Amino acid sequence: MTPKPNTETPELIEVEKPQFESLYHLVLLDDDQHTYDYVIEMLASIFGYGPAKAWALARVVDAQGQAILQTASKERCQDNQQRIHSYGADSRIPTSLGSMSAIIEKAFMPGDAG
Repeated sequence: MTPKPNTETPELIEVEKPQFESLYHLVLLDDDQHTYDYVIEMLASIFGYGPAKAWALARVVDAQGQAILQTASKERCQDNQQRIHSYGADSRIPTSLGSMSAIIEKAFMPGDAG
């Protein structure tokens, strides 16, 4: 006996796309109230960045007006933003009244709706 060919339409299985946690950028903003030494010390203290990386980021923020310090979860960026905002004034500049500023921006990944 010959087997009958399968003429049924195969069932379509809906595959759920994996859900990835959204990522955010923590962006340091430039100002004239903080020295390179302050920025380098702050980045070392908060992020553990070495002198070369901290210097490079200080140059970027000075030249471009901002620099991305990290890309991470929103909560982690918020924690480090708070640490930046509470780091204090630059004692090397008498007119420095407080900490530097940082903002959080959504990091758009390939495939994100824009």
